[in-house]
Amino acid sequence: MNSYQTLAHTSWECKYHVVFIPKYRRKILYKQLKKDLGKIFKELAGRIDSTIEEGHICKDHVHMLISIPPKHSVSKVIGFIKGKSAIYIAKIFLNHKMNYGDQNFWARGYFVSTVGRDEKNDYRIYKEPGTNG
Repeated sequence: MNSYQTLAHTSWECKYHVVFIPKYRRKILYKQLKKDLGKIFKELAGRIDSTIEEGHICKDHVHMLISIPPKHSVSKVIGFIKGKSAIYIAKIFLNHKMNYGDQNFWARGYFVSTVGRDEKNDYRIYKEPGTNG
């Protein structure tokens, strides 16, 4: 089973665990907003060649496992997702007709860590043919 993806000259598997929170850690990610955010995040990630593999929307934070190609930076992708989803939330749930620059839904930063592989399993990928190791 090959889980690597390819670009023109690259084979890759870059997955990141990302956590971010609403501004002031408000406990407002519930009910209809929670249902809609999952779809919105997946659609926005798809626009920039990324895939949300898994996600959990809690009442005061969001966890996601996202696959981002090496041609994009993590900060660019997460900034795009947070920015565009904030605009959607303002228009649909807060009934704003226009996007006001001083009203932010998400807090400024985020947590990110890389998701690695088990080295024991990776060894089989690089094993020379005909060797017993």
